[in-house]
Amino acid sequence: VLDEALREVLGVGLPARPQQMLTAEDGEASMALSVQWLSPDEWLLIVPEGRAFEVETALRRALGAASVAISCVTGGQTLIELAGDGEALGELLMKSVVYDVHPRAFPPGKGVTTVFAKATVILRRPDETRWELVVRRSFADYVYRWLLDAGEEFAIGVERGELR
Repeated sequence: VLDEALREVLGVGLPARPQQMLTAEDGEASMALSVQWLSPDEWLLIVPEGRAFEVETALRRALGAASVAISCVTGGQTLIELAGDGEALGELLMKSVVYDVHPRAFPPGKGVTTVFAKATVILRRPDETRWELVVRRSFADYVYRWLLDAGEEFAIGVERGELR
């Protein structure tokens, strides 16, 4: 039922395998949205900024009386994107997480819940050149500062860009 509702509302279904992440372009916002399998009955849906209420409402309508819980966690999560030199990012992640981030163990389209430094994060790899950290908002500053400190030896820093 949830898979059908997602396909109807967003044009993308549920991932077929655990830890799999599916992405699709959102035509209106020109920004990717994603669905990730977190656990046997839990998925993380990330939509372009400003669309959460609209998508939640449409999903509730499409699901009707189905026994499904939808929880909007927008205000409690921060998404940090890492992009650039793949080798340097890999080294940075290897010193920061307990999960094996080698490309053979962590291909694009995978996401896991793991420990980053001392914070729990959802580590995602949308494609060959990018990694994402979904972290509780209260730990975002800690993770950001950790990234800057741990990335210094690899010349990893912050690039100011357009706020989305």
